[in-house]
Amino acid sequence: MEKRQIGGTGITVTPLGFGASGLGSMPDTYGYAVDETRAAETLAAIFDGPATLLDTSNAYGFGRSEERIGAALRERGGLPEGFVLSTKLDRDMETGRFDGDRALRSFKESLARLGLDRVPLLHLHDPEYGRDLSEITGKGGALDTLFRLKEEGLAGAVGLAMGRLDLMGQLLPDWPFDALISHNRWTLLNRSADALLDAAQARGIAVFNAAPYAGGVLAKGSAEMPRVTYQEADDRTLAPVREIERICARHGVAPGAAALQFSLRDPRVTATIVGVTKPERVHQSLAWAETPIPQAFWDDLAAFRPALDDPEANRDYKPG
Repeated sequence: MEKRQIGGTGITVTPLGFGASGLGSMPDTYGYAVDETRAAETLAAIFDGPATLLDTSNAYGFGRSEERIGAALRERGGLPEGFVLSTKLDRDMETGRFDGDRALRSFKESLARLGLDRVPLLHLHDPEYGRDLSEITGKGGALDTLFRLKEEGLAGAVGLAMGRLDLMGQLLPDWPFDALISHNRWTLLNRSADALLDAAQARGIAVFNAAPYAGGVLAKGSAEMPRVTYQEADDRTLAPVREIERICARHGVAPGAAALQFSLRDPRVTATIVGVTKPERVHQSLAWAETPIPQAFWDDLAAFRPALDDPEANRDYKPG
C-alpha cells in the first residue's frame, strides 16, 4: 500500500487501517463478545498484513483491547518497524474526571498495557463525555497534557478523536492537532462530517475516518446485523441501509466494498479505520479495498439522500 503523511510529523500510514475496540470485547456496543483467542488471531492477521495502522483506546473494553494488543506485541518482540499504533487519553470511566492528572494517568496505564515507552499517535478521546469541559481545555488540563507528551517525545503525533462535530469544530482551531478521528459521520448513510473534512484539509490536519460500515451493518448486512451506529434498528432506521443494498445489488457490488471505498476514494481522508473482530474480516476488508467498482454504481448512488444529522444523537452510550 502507499503511505500518507500525518500532518507535518513525518509519520506515515497506509490508507486502510484497523480499529481494535471490538477486540477488547464490548458486547454492550457491538452486540457480541470476543474472546482472547479470537482477538489474538485477529491481531496476528493485522500485523501480518500490509496495513500499518491500528487504533485502540485506554477505555476500549475497560483496558482489554490494549492488554490484548500488548500481548501480541510481546510475542512479536515489540511494535513492528514502521507500524503506527494509535491510542487515546481517556476520562475516568466512573467519575468522568478528565483533568491533566487523569490524562497523564490514562497514558501511563496505556503504556503499561501495551508494553511500550512511547506511542506513534495519541489522541484526546471523547471530551463530550467528560464531567467538565474546562478540566480538559483549561491550563494544565487534559489538552495541555496531550501536547506536553508530544513535546517530550512520548507521542509522535497527537490528535482529537470524538463524536460530536459541533464541539470538535470548536476545539480544532484553538490547538495544533496533527490528526483527528471522526466515526460514523462520513459513510454511505451519513454525510454530516463534510464541513469538518473541508476544515481539516484546509488546516493540514490528517483525517482518520472511522466506522465506514456504520457500526457493522454495511459489512454484515441488514438481515444479519439489524443495528446502525451501535444501536438496535427498526424497519424505519434500516430503510436507508436496504436502499443502499438494493443499489449495490443492481451493480453486483458488495455493500461492504462500496462503504469502504466511499471513504478510501475521498482525497480529504488520510486513512480509513475499519473495526474488525476476526481474521476473516481483516482479509475481507483488504480485498474490498481492491474490488473494482464500476462508475455506474457511483452515478446511481448520487441519487441516494444520506442523513446529515448526528447519527448518535440518541445513543445510550455504554463503554462495554
